[in-house]
Amino acid sequence: MRAKLSYAVTAAVLLVYFVLVGSRGVMLIQSGTLLTVTFGVAVLILPVIGLWFLWKNTQFVHRANALAAELDAEGGLPVDELKRTPAGRIDRDSADEVFAKRRAETEAAPDDWRSWFRLAVAYHDARDTPRARKAMQRAIALHDGRTIEA
Repeated sequence: MRAKLSYAVTAAVLLVYFVLVGSRGVMLIQSGTLLTVTFGVAVLILPVIGLWFLWKNTQFVHRANALAAELDAEGGLPVDELKRTPAGRIDRDSADEVFAKRRAETEAAPDDWRSWFRLAVAYHDARDTPRARKAMQRAIALHDGRTIEA
């Protein structure tokens, strides 16, 4: 719940920022000189890119949460079997062991979105965010019946 709240607050702050930057871009365009119109258009591009990025990330989070809910309903969510340090951080060797299991599971069933979902969680636990994201994208694509390049 805390992650959802922080995501919502961050998204809201970004939206306010995009509105402020966009309004400055419009003001520059309204000035009417070649220089200010050029800068105004350039300034308006930033919120457009930011909105697109925010939208794609929100879609990704929503789809990943939907898969988690479906997997939870099936009783297939990965069990947290990781050892932790006294400070509560995940033990690296423990994460590597679980990752090896998840990778073998995914190699045995490469077309199963469930195994890719669990592999994404293992990547995340091993603090490999880019690969976790790619594995989750693969899980989403397989669930939706789409193909995705390796």
